[in-house]
Amino acid sequence: MNPYDLGDLYVITVDADVRELRAADHLLLELAAELTLPEGAFGCTHLVRGERPRVVLSFATASEETARRLTGKGYEVTAGAPDGVGRAVVYPGAAALTGTVTVAELLSASAIDRVTVLGSAAEPPPDQRVVTRNHVRPQWQDGELVLTLMPAVGGVLVPFEVPDPTPCCADH
Repeated sequence: MNPYDLGDLYVITVDADVRELRAADHLLLELAAELTLPEGAFGCTHLVRGERPRVVLSFATASEETARRLTGKGYEVTAGAPDGVGRAVVYPGAAALTGTVTVAELLSASAIDRVTVLGSAAEPPPDQRVVTRNHVRPQWQDGELVLTLMPAVGGVLVPFEVPDPTPCCADH
């Protein structure tokens, strides 16, 4: 069963034993470029908890060929997604979400279904400006790709996830 409800796309999970989200993003983007994924493909990260915490990747592609190619590269590949709440890194329209866009442009140019704003029950107006910081990572929620935004200086919104987070205890 495909938790992403992506129609005919084939979903696989890749466990590369990555422990950090930034490293997982980098690997996912690297693999997506190498594999020349088809139009409409998705690449997500998923946090795995338990005895061996790590970040695994999932790809939704047009065929099983991607799974064979990744297995051939030595990665542990399984069919299906590890869960239904992946954080999308590669998705239709992601490359267009750079600079400042409106909420309407963000929704019409990408696979993102809706946006939410921290601290607000209402959706932002379509003409609300969003400074993307060239780092837009929506997450699957109940079969929808949802981007969480937060208010920023100047009356704009920014994605909740920052591109270069300060490591914990960086000032110690």
